[in-house]
Amino acid sequence: MKLEIAAAALQHVPALAALERECFSRPWSGESLLCAIEDPAYFVFCAFADSMLAGYISVRTVLNEGYVNNLAVTRAFRRRGVGRALVKEALTDAAKRNLSFLSLEVRASNTPAIALYESLGFHKEGLRRGFYTAPKEDAWIMTAHLPERNETHV
Repeated sequence: MKLEIAAAALQHVPALAALERECFSRPWSGESLLCAIEDPAYFVFCAFADSMLAGYISVRTVLNEGYVNNLAVTRAFRRRGVGRALVKEALTDAAKRNLSFLSLEVRASNTPAIALYESLGFHKEGLRRGFYTAPKEDAWIMTAHLPERNETHV
């Protein structure tokens, strides 16, 4: 499988909306996805496996903080490194943007995702009770703190 990561663009919105419907009980609409792609406070990456959309990640920035809104991988490409590649790309981009951390929520029962995030430097920093609906479930707040970059200008 050849995996490529690229910034999301307008032409990806229909496929992203279909992926949202596949993965989430409360999916983002195509309009919401388009707004995120066009908003400079967001960065959105798509993963393509053999030219097919395999997954995507959306991150919203607030000042020097990053919040993962969604990470979705289509069923056909789960457990094949797509999620890992997307999170690594988000971490790399967050560091380039000099963000101090990336934070996300994950279903408390989603042990494979929790293990993935922990392997990439995320730590549990809190619990949001009843965060998810359909089905109702708690969410772990997981955060990866990024090294501070000291930029000097000559």
